[in-house]
Amino acid sequence: MLKTNRIFCFMLLTVVAAGLPASGQAVEGPAQPFLGTPAMEMATVFSNERFPNVVVTMKGTVIASFGNSNVRVRRSEDGGKTWGDEIMIADPGFQGGGMTVDEQSGDILAFVEAHHPPAKLTVYRSSDDGKTWKPESTTLSPDSQGNLPSMHMNEHGITLRHGKHRGRLVRPSRWYAEKNDRSQWPFHYTNAIYSDDGGKSWRTSDPFPENGTGEATLVELADGRLYYNSRVHWQERPQNTRRRAAWSDDGGQTWKDWQVVEILPDGHQHRSYGCMGGLVRLPVHGKDILVFSNLDTPKATRERATVWASLDGGKTWPVKRLVYDGKSGYSSLDAGRTGTPSEGWIFLHFEGGPKGASQVARFNLSWLLDGEPTGDGKIEIDLER
Repeated sequence: MLKTNRIFCFMLLTVVAAGLPASGQAVEGPAQPFLGTPAMEMATVFSNERFPNVVVTMKGTVIASFGNSNVRVRRSEDGGKTWGDEIMIADPGFQGGGMTVDEQSGDILAFVEAHHPPAKLTVYRSSDDGKTWKPESTTLSPDSQGNLPSMHMNEHGITLRHGKHRGRLVRPSRWYAEKNDRSQWPFHYTNAIYSDDGGKSWRTSDPFPENGTGEATLVELADGRLYYNSRVHWQERPQNTRRRAAWSDDGGQTWKDWQVVEILPDGHQHRSYGCMGGLVRLPVHGKDILVFSNLDTPKATRERATVWASLDGGKTWPVKRLVYDGKSGYSSLDAGRTGTPSEGWIFLHFEGGPKGASQVARFNLSWLLDGEPTGDGKIEIDLER
């Protein structure tokens, strides 16, 4: 393995925090907290169901959600060291792709569907850091094709920090056509929903420019563009077990320049469709350090939860590291908040372990960069400013 002290050839200087929301709390800062001695820890947090998600609140509380018969969360106020009891959001309920933290208000929104979609959507809001949740009235407008999207089982949403759409909430979504059936897969596509009023009303973006996609992720880059990474859900697409990517320069309204991300596997490589993955941009001012999660297995089963790092905003993915060498499935990622107990940690919530279990792994960037080179780009970060 490449060792961290051989990788970095740069000066670590304090970076001025950026992206201050209305509260005045810094949402981006220096890279130092994510570096240092490599570290990784893991804990089982749920059992007996499916569909993980994880977000970090403005106070630095890590919230993991789970469930396909009801939707519930567990909270960690100490950066993932310990976890509180389960808190019910909706019973019955179906995990609708997880949560979104509004960095302007500090509220957390959870998207719950009545059953496997297409299904009625209810948005729940927490204004007390995930301790209690209440349903609220929300409007959702159809996309340019006249279709209302579903949320399941896309990665969590984000708050935009740059440019004229700063403060906008954006989260990936999908069009299921009539149902999740092979006959309908050619008509499926991913997209996104976005809100400029704190989640009271949502508009739907244009479709991702490739049909047969579903279950996506997105991040905002340092220059304000959005990077979109999607699962494939149609076996007739070329390289159907590799991820897709596209970009938006209008705050998530349209997507362009789609491409196959040949280095990133989309679940195991012996299946006609991919697997839901996680994506996060580390909150490092001026740098586009991305972490992606999915399965990395040559076998015809879902196993080997793995994370990859991009040091250039998704152009290359030069290093990966195995997290769990066993049966695995869907995954979600988020990163710790500046100046909170979560600072410096990357959080991966994934299906893995005993039947129906989920685990949260927390690790730092140094641990990931000590992983296995992929041959796609260089494992170098220039943080000198």
